[in-house]
Amino acid sequence: MNQERNWWVMTKKQHYMTRDERYQLEALLKAKVRVSRIARQLGFCRQTIYNEMKRGAYVHTCDYWDEKRYSADKAQQLHDYNQTAKGRPLKIGNDRAYAMFLEEKMLGVQADGRIDRRKRYSPAAALAEARKAGYKTTVCVSTLYSYITKHVFLRLTNKDLWEKGKKKKQGHKTVRRIAHPALPSIANRPEEINLREEKGHWEIDLVVGKEGKGPVLLTMVERKEREPLLFKLPDKRAESVRQVFDTLERKMGKRRFRERFRTITTDNGPEFLEYEKLVESIHGGERFRVYYCHSYSAWEKGSNENMNRMIRRWFPKGTDFSRVPKKEIAEFQDWLYHYPRKVLGWKSPAELAL
Repeated sequence: MNQERNWWVMTKKQHYMTRDERYQLEALLKAKVRVSRIARQLGFCRQTIYNEMKRGAYVHTCDYWDEKRYSADKAQQLHDYNQTAKGRPLKIGNDRAYAMFLEEKMLGVQADGRIDRRKRYSPAAALAEARKAGYKTTVCVSTLYSYITKHVFLRLTNKDLWEKGKKKKQGHKTVRRIAHPALPSIANRPEEINLREEKGHWEIDLVVGKEGKGPVLLTMVERKEREPLLFKLPDKRAESVRQVFDTLERKMGKRRFRERFRTITTDNGPEFLEYEKLVESIHGGERFRVYYCHSYSAWEKGSNENMNRMIRRWFPKGTDFSRVPKKEIAEFQDWLYHYPRKVLGWKSPAELAL
């Protein structure tokens, strides 16, 4: 309740007198009616009446003395001038429910009122969720960033955002890009995979924990619909990575597994370089194809790199994954699955799967 009242204080529209109300005020003042009675009659507080009297004040010269009076025309003229000097009203300020919805999404407010900062939405994603929720008011992303910078919101500031806007691109050195000479290169990956027209093609990587030791996260993202999969591994050995796929293949069966996991794209990390063992099916033959990125070319598996950035929101660098239960990892995977993405037309992987 207090929160809603504070929003009202911040966004309420100031009610100025109309031209007719100013003429009424002028007539009442000439009739020597007390200010308290004028305020009640016109529906304003006394301070507003005093402010209006000051706005329209002028000195009337009589034969023997000067008298301070109120002119409705002068007050209206000054009001009109001030209105032309004022900027456009905030679109967001006229829709408190819309403003609160956006603020709560960007702060990570949950259904039970708790704030989970790990579940904060970006301004663009919050706007997309508002559209899905049916709000009629709309603002663009840049306008929303401007509102945040200008402290339009009660609790939200730039410090609460994951990213503070686009950073200026730095110049980069040209490096010689090479792939592991004995392994299938991404340069030979079929065009239909590059175009993301078919499901079943994944990008994978590892997110390491405290001091690069102990348990790690195997992160996987499907290239077309951005479905995320996260697995906690005891270490970053190639054998641990391989066991994940062995377990999935065993649970899903040969046919379902090969429909869902057609290819894997990864980097040249030592945990992925045992190619023959990685692709070897528990049923015999190859279970999928693997393509390796060029060195120093993380952008070649950009979907996974973007997801890893989001993972670091939840699990910052230095996180000791030995202390993170699998239940929490599953919770975050589900949150990622339902998070809207610009590249998907502001739909989530979960919505595309319906």
